[in-house]
Amino acid sequence: MSHALLKTSHNRAHDPLQIATDLAQRLATTANARDQAGGHAAQEREWIRASGLLTLSIPTVYGGQGADWPTVYQVIRILARADSALAHIFGFHHLQLAGIQLYGSAQQQRRFLTQTVEQNLFWGNALNPLDKRTSATDADYGFQLDGVKSFSSGSVGSDWLTISAWHEETQSALIGVVPTRQHGVSVQADWDAFGQKQTDSGNVHFNQVSLPSTQVLQAPGAKPTVQATLRSQVAQLIMANLYLGIGEGAFEAARGYIGKEARPWFASGVERAGDDTLIQHRLGQLWLKLRPAAVLADHAAGQLDRLFRLGSALTAQQRGELAVAVAEAKVLAHQAGVDVSSEFFELTGARSTSSKFGYDRFWRNVRVHTLHDPVDYKIRDLGRYALDGTLPEPTAYS
Repeated sequence: MSHALLKTSHNRAHDPLQIATDLAQRLATTANARDQAGGHAAQEREWIRASGLLTLSIPTVYGGQGADWPTVYQVIRILARADSALAHIFGFHHLQLAGIQLYGSAQQQRRFLTQTVEQNLFWGNALNPLDKRTSATDADYGFQLDGVKSFSSGSVGSDWLTISAWHEETQSALIGVVPTRQHGVSVQADWDAFGQKQTDSGNVHFNQVSLPSTQVLQAPGAKPTVQATLRSQVAQLIMANLYLGIGEGAFEAARGYIGKEARPWFASGVERAGDDTLIQHRLGQLWLKLRPAAVLADHAAGQLDRLFRLGSALTAQQRGELAVAVAEAKVLAHQAGVDVSSEFFELTGARSTSSKFGYDRFWRNVRVHTLHDPVDYKIRDLGRYALDGTLPEPTAYS
């Protein structure tokens, strides 16, 4: 083999987008069966771990790959085309790592990010800000955690969790990290939604769990910095790319089915379904839902990457303008994902509803996940911005 071919082969082996494409193809072979079964995809999560992609967003100074956010989001989108539940877990892993970079001290970043690289750790989420049932009480070592957290995506099978807990004395929440297998932490595999069945998003219980002060990323009563409020934008753009990936996956499945399986309607006057001008017209309409959503998602990813790298120099104005761009991308991705996965069947016909294909999983998955936070509030924020330039208020969802 020539030196040029060796170099090309080496680059492909280390290209995260190619790794993601290969991984997605592997996940796709069992995606339908696993969707129908539900439960915890232990083996497939280990495939993700073995791919090396868990260190993708970690800066090189800590031993990670230092990929930019556009690359991370492209990987999420590629995986979501095949298996949106595991793409969700992968994306939320990187959300927790982003939180460490945004909230954590220099010592905490070095400790937890380096440890993640060295041990190839998988992070889960128990930070649902609307669920205040987990309390944090003062202790000599830091805080004691008691209670339960719902919608804890990626918690089953994780190594560490990012958590939030309500501190009664200050009437505020703290944010911290704990090992998933720490004494007193109990993860329930009780997620039972009709979509996104393998996101491991059940409940996490805390019973007298010790949270040392060294593992507190944001102390109770502390006001988040402008930089820290980027976490919600990282999260919202993860969701946008999940929805977009699901829509693209449904589109590709429809195109494949039309080419190989679909029968033309008798009144079409054509021998192949793909030659029916009405099908071509409808497919073109779906394409025009996906394309602008992709353009806005990519634009927002580039903007996020630039602002993320500003660190403490980030201004509230810049953060607000990013929130507008992310909201635009999120709304269009939401609409594209729901519409494409639903209108899919008007293109493919009754035979495509067979459970052996499992095409309904695209709609079920995107329908469940798009309920994460109401899209109407994003549209309202965009309307306010269009009217008088009012920027979205920084919250855990905007």
